[in-house]
Amino acid sequence: MTVLTYDTPDELASATADRLAAALASAQAAKGTASVVLTGGRTGNAVLAALRSATLDWSSLDVYWGDERFLPAGDPERNETQARAALLDHVPVSPARVHPMAPSDGELGDDPDAAAEAYAVLLADVATFDVCLLGVGEEGHTASIFPHSPAVEESARAVVAVRDCPKPPPTRVSLTLPTIRRATEVWLMTTGAAKAEPVAAALAGAGEVDIPAAGARGKRDTLWILDKSAASHL
Repeated sequence: MTVLTYDTPDELASATADRLAAALASAQAAKGTASVVLTGGRTGNAVLAALRSATLDWSSLDVYWGDERFLPAGDPERNETQARAALLDHVPVSPARVHPMAPSDGELGDDPDAAAEAYAVLLADVATFDVCLLGVGEEGHTASIFPHSPAVEESARAVVAVRDCPKPPPTRVSLTLPTIRRATEVWLMTTGAAKAEPVAAALAGAGEVDIPAAGARGKRDTLWILDKSAASHL
């Protein structure tokens, strides 16, 4: 586990985008393709925006999401919508290799369980992700896995519907911790003093039921990428 600290959120976004470009290019050089799991939020979208200028074989990149707000297609609160605006609409990524979670008005209807099951089927043939990007919430959630929720204790399913989230919107679809742990590298990125307490708790060995972000680990590397405020309790 490695902790990287930057003075400002802008420095964090720029440096993380450079690191991500290098990691994905390395994977492409080794096996011809690369895969990344995207996260939403201010920090995640800032990293994606900074990644626009990277030199990558965009046509050989598979894009997945760690979680999604179960809303209609194109809703500005959907992580997919934000990722397209920040990055995907600006680079020559292959549409067939972009794998969003189903919207609430899609072919599967307004059924988050069906959306979760469909995404699990999609991921069944994916042995690993090269990099899984995640955020960390003020109460220690990551993806849409909240403390003391059914999702944090899920061990069998790869993807779950999440209802009654403490943050809006209340209904979401999320990878589970075992699926996140299939990634070669997991990067937890967060900024701000409000995140300092859960970050410190996770790095001090808190249990994942209390701090779900503590259970997000990569098979090879786990990076905590913080600004000075988020690292202030370490």
